[in-house]
Amino acid sequence: MPTYPLHKPEDSKSIVVRRNGPYIVCGGVPLVHKTQVVSEFGEPLTWKKDEEIEAGDTYELCRCGHSMSKPFCDHTHKQINFECTETADTRSIRDRQVVFQGGTNIIVKRDFSVCMDAGFCANRISNIQQMVGQTDDTTIRSLLIAMIERCPSGSYTYSLAEGELDVEPDYPQQIAVITEMTVDKPIMGPLWVTGYIPVERWDGKPFETRNRVTLCRCGLSKNHPLCDGTHRMMGIKED
Repeated sequence: MPTYPLHKPEDSKSIVVRRNGPYIVCGGVPLVHKTQVVSEFGEPLTWKKDEEIEAGDTYELCRCGHSMSKPFCDHTHKQINFECTETADTRSIRDRQVVFQGGTNIIVKRDFSVCMDAGFCANRISNIQQMVGQTDDTTIRSLLIAMIERCPSGSYTYSLAEGELDVEPDYPQQIAVITEMTVDKPIMGPLWVTGYIPVERWDGKPFETRNRVTLCRCGLSKNHPLCDGTHRMMGIKED
């Protein structure tokens, strides 16, 4: 299997997945903490930036979920013999996307393979798939676009006409350590990577660079290195 250097040029931003180990972040990628903002009904609405986390040009982020220095790796993965196989789909986004037919002013697409069930695609009244057919209504179309652009994994995307490129929100190049809100407690969410930062798999398989990527940091995903929402089912409390 290929190996990767722990250090890359400072102007080369990237995230390297180490075999059974942490994420190696290179190139001085800013690290922040964000909290999910929810309604009084528990519906995800948007994100709130809480703070910037001091890191460095190169740093290691925990992937096994057991570090005592989260979000940073403290090499606990070696003590617990953490083992993890990368199973995320390596086909191109176009090969994976499903197109939802609806109004004439927007084309909605979904890549189910990267979904982490963050919940931004629905509220107690409706959901994106139901709203697609009503997007000739400007108000509904505007709400649908906002819901899609707040989806952290990029599972949902949209374009404005047939054959056009997907419209992506102008997110900064950074990694956000996410805290998700539930009715009774905050729980540990994924690492939210934005701004087209390349993620290099340890097995050397190609991994398409995307504007929005959610990486597992609990160690329990069945879709490594991507988050699949398992942390939510387990209710892992945020440290």
